[in-house]
Amino acid sequence: MAKAMTKSQLVAKVAGDNGLTKKQAAGILDGLVAIAYKEAKNGFTLPGLGKLVIVNRKARMGRNPATGATIKIPAKRVLKFRIAKIAKDTVLGKK
Repeated sequence: MAKAMTKSQLVAKVAGDNGLTKKQAAGILDGLVAIAYKEAKNGFTLPGLGKLVIVNRKARMGRNPATGATIKIPAKRVLKFRIAKIAKDTVLGKK
């Protein structure tokens, strides 16, 4: 299995594919990440890739795998990334 791209590899690829300097490409990626962090509470969408959303999880009962004891897991907010259908179909192939 191939390794995931590093940030520097991604910057180099974006710069090479779009005729930009590595510094410009890094600035664009950093700006995009900053916008995603700021707008996640409203649902940040990256067209063709997916959407960052905040999900409220309810409190629930769980089990400690080491002891088998039942524990209460409190309610919490989590950040999820929902993959766009077009991205799923492109990567995994249509059914």
